[in-house]
Amino acid sequence: LRNAEKELLPGFHQFEWQPALKNVSSSWDVGIIDGLSGWTTSVDDVPADTISRRFRYDVALVSALKDLEEDIMEGLRERELEDSMCTSGFTVVVKESCDGMGDVSEKHGSGPAVPEKAVRFSFTIMSISIRVEGEDDGITIFQEQKP
Repeated sequence: LRNAEKELLPGFHQFEWQPALKNVSSSWDVGIIDGLSGWTTSVDDVPADTISRRFRYDVALVSALKDLEEDIMEGLRERELEDSMCTSGFTVVVKESCDGMGDVSEKHGSGPAVPEKAVRFSFTIMSISIRVEGEDDGITIFQEQKP
């Protein structure tokens, strides 16, 4: 099942902070969530096999950065920089958002629906800049085109 999850979840990268972060779970497990749980199959505008991903926030951030690896390397090449030149730090600008998904109640058996509300948290990596020794300002190596 774990291998099936990894195949179905592109962008998953096993990751753990070294050293471990305080007050943060060490579990990096991901789970497949039926994105239409509780919906009838007559919904025409969404495929019935919809899935969504659930990651711990820091693991999701690292996975997003890993997914941008080619873009980051391209940004370094365009500015004729080597990846080893980033010795003075880097800055990642992240835009976070949160929206309510409304009622996601499910009916279990013949009893009443169990009321549940869901909230979706998401983020977009807006830009990545590196600091190079001898430069006062950071050099932007990635910029989101459609923020």
